[in-house]
Amino acid sequence: MDQQQLEAIVQAVLNELKKQESPHTPSPTAPASAPTSSKASDKSNALIIDLSDPTAPEVRNAIGVANPMDPEGLRNLKSTTPARIGAGRAGPRPRTLSWLLFQADHGVTQDAIYGEVKQEILDQFGLFTVQTMVKDKEEYLLRPDLGRKLTPEAKMLLEQKCVKNPQVQIVVGDGLSAAAINNNLPHIFPVIQQGLEAANISMGTPFFIKFARVGVINDVNTVIGADVVVILIGERPGLGVADAMSAYMGWRPGPGKTDAQRDVICMITNNGGLNPLEGGAYVVELIKKILRHQASGVELKLKTSEEVTENPPSDVL
Repeated sequence: MDQQQLEAIVQAVLNELKKQESPHTPSPTAPASAPTSSKASDKSNALIIDLSDPTAPEVRNAIGVANPMDPEGLRNLKSTTPARIGAGRAGPRPRTLSWLLFQADHGVTQDAIYGEVKQEILDQFGLFTVQTMVKDKEEYLLRPDLGRKLTPEAKMLLEQKCVKNPQVQIVVGDGLSAAAINNNLPHIFPVIQQGLEAANISMGTPFFIKFARVGVINDVNTVIGADVVVILIGERPGLGVADAMSAYMGWRPGPGKTDAQRDVICMITNNGGLNPLEGGAYVVELIKKILRHQASGVELKLKTSEEVTENPPSDVL
């Protein structure tokens, strides 16, 4: 086939496509209608893909299984959990709506991880900012060890600005979800402050740590010298909840201390977790227990279990 024949075939195909894509084009014998504007013409020829929001509650909670054996039982089961049950399949593959929902939720997790804590949130509570040894977000994800160490400049700033040897030091860290801090800190922080004040527990100078891991409280306390250090930090986001906060705390943390010497209240969020107002109250009560027993983590659990054994509740005697 030579070039001329090929061009003739291509032109014939293009002419046929033009006829098919313009159903309202007047025929040669029909009277010409009023000319349309170029904007209207562009709009009519534009490709429009109109999809429903895959994250809408009615879509998220819809049953995707065709002809379930027990429809009511499946609906009841699905209402008890945000897990992706009853989604159904299209052969060996997820249904389109299930896949779109997965992609949307995954996008939310990426926003949470790579997002930034809003400066106005930090300013609201007078939190100044220091940074760990991490240089950027990519290094933060690859080097958890660097997120547990403050820079020398950060330690100097803590030395200058923080009250030393308080009973409780509150630290805020972005962790793996900036959304957790943005959404929950305005609710939980005042509750903790007021609870500690009501209990006559002295509180140090709060501040914010960028690129923080939980273990950074060990390094913080080498400068602050608090009895209890609490870090409010963003949890790893999931495909159901991306703004959950955790409150980790330990009795006199320092070099060598591990998770075994810490306590945690996790899943603090309004999106299916522990309400941040209640979470703040639980944090204060746990701080009181740590101060009373001068222990945290496994050691605290051992001491409280011994206390219960020695002084059992009256209703079990």
